[in-house]
Amino acid sequence: MEKAPSDRSGTCLIAGCGYTGVRLARRRLSEGPVLALVRRTASAEDLTRQGIPALAMDFDQAALAGPWHPPSDLSTLVYLAPPSGAGTEDLRLARFLGALGSARPEAFVYISTTGVYGDTGGAPVDEDSPTAPRDDRSRRRLDAERRVTRWCLDRAMRCVVFRVPAIYGPHRLPLDRLRCGEPVLRAEDSGPGNRIHVDDLVSACLAALERPVAGVFNLTDGLPESMAAFTARVASLAGLPAPPQIPWVEAQEVLSPGLLSFLRESRRVTSRRTGELGWTPWYADPGAGIRASLAEMGLAIPQ
Repeated sequence: MEKAPSDRSGTCLIAGCGYTGVRLARRRLSEGPVLALVRRTASAEDLTRQGIPALAMDFDQAALAGPWHPPSDLSTLVYLAPPSGAGTEDLRLARFLGALGSARPEAFVYISTTGVYGDTGGAPVDEDSPTAPRDDRSRRRLDAERRVTRWCLDRAMRCVVFRVPAIYGPHRLPLDRLRCGEPVLRAEDSGPGNRIHVDDLVSACLAALERPVAGVFNLTDGLPESMAAFTARVASLAGLPAPPQIPWVEAQEVLSPGLLSFLRESRRVTSRRTGELGWTPWYADPGAGIRASLAEMGLAIPQ
């Protein structure tokens, strides 16, 4: 039996209110109260100055510094904080769930990663594809998915897991790397990658809070392309020189370990389920998403 949409009059708790969370909070505030949780006091004060109620709470501590209780009118929860530390378990999330006590929000949205599918050599994956994370970072994400799902199931709550690829948007474009002339792995050595504009992720979160959906959803703009192709697209639209392309052997000598880890995996992310959300990406054309991002940054190049 489908559950009714979430009550907008209750508080939406956004845990890990950073880049995506701030944009989500601004949208959600037009519909009801919001409380943002961040790790640092300075971040909480900055959000409060922007009109977003916020608290500093560090769930990496084995024992929290002081008592904390979720809002009494908590109705929905969006968890955006990445796992911390090493190993294969997300202990940050475990402590957060423990701190929620007996709270029972109507909906819990957890933002995961498409990295849980591992490397498929460019083959497509959808929500029914097996998970096969190749590194501990993605294993921690899979552990988090299972913890959240189990926690919600025990409380008969609606749980939505979004598996998300690379997020881009304003101030999240490779402009500094382009200005420095940093090379990229050449297209013939790299497989397809997947992306989503931050505002499309926000709109999917809002849809998940409002619609009686549950389970795992893949989110993507639907146009997998190599990092070389995407970076060249950004360069063209920003009026910057295209980056030099280098082979894999050279890339291992000059690119950062984090970037190399990303490049070692390739898959085409698809979804059978986003229709249930009533959601389609506004920026299905990444060119449009890049242009909108540049415009918001005041860097739009006349076409």
